Amino acid sequence: MPDKTAGRRLVAWTSLSLDGYTSGPQGPEHDTWLYEHAMQEQTLAYFESIWRGADTALLGRTNYEGFFSVWPGITRDPATDDRTRALGQWLDSVEKVVFSRTLADTKWENSRVSDDLEGTVRELKAAPGRDILAINSASIIQALLRAGLVDDLRVAVVPTILGGGLRLLPTTCPSRSGVSPRRPPSSTEQSASTTEPDAAAGAGWVIQRTATTQQPRRLLTSPPSPGGAPEGRA
Repeated sequence: MPDKTAGRRLVAWTSLSLDGYTSGPQGPEHDTWLYEHAMQEQTLAYFESIWRGADTALLGRTNYEGFFSVWPGITRDPATDDRTRALGQWLDSVEKVVFSRTLADTKWENSRVSDDLEGTVRELKAAPGRDILAINSASIIQALLRAGLVDDLRVAVVPTILGGGLRLLPTTCPSRSGVSPRRPPSSTEQSASTTEPDAAAGAGWVIQRTATTQQPRRLLTSPPSPGGAPEGRA
């Protein structure tokens, strides 16, 4: 159960394929499906509704280095649209905590490294401030879920079948509410991206369901950039 003793909420955000993977079998460098989804207008709008409520971001080393390699340039590019630029400015200014056992130095402003995930997060939750946002780092989110520190799990379900790779949740996950998990959305459903409470996950857990008129795809070619890849801690 989530830790309700502290004042700040911890929101975890990630994207999953229909078969439950945050990354495909060939690793983040081949996750074109994820980058295509991330650049869709409804995804950008939904994610904006999440990050604008947070003033601390939690990242693993791979995501941190990937974000830093691309986002400052995107933010300064005159051709960048207003919504994307606002996200880049938030990434520049927000407090960033990088969980790593190997990263020794952080070059991005307002960044620091920690190797104590649970202790650091408990301190952050006890401190004044807005939401704490864990961004698409599977191993970090898994550890926070096990520790009962996640208050709000936001999952974007992308209509893609990967067939293997890195899972966010185990294949059998007992429901806290006793309700069986819902089926994935049909590929024939005519709908834009929506959000709804997920009874199987329990209160405060939300699934973003993205429907499409096309059949789910297997996409395992190289992505346009390294930023935003799901990863583990190092």
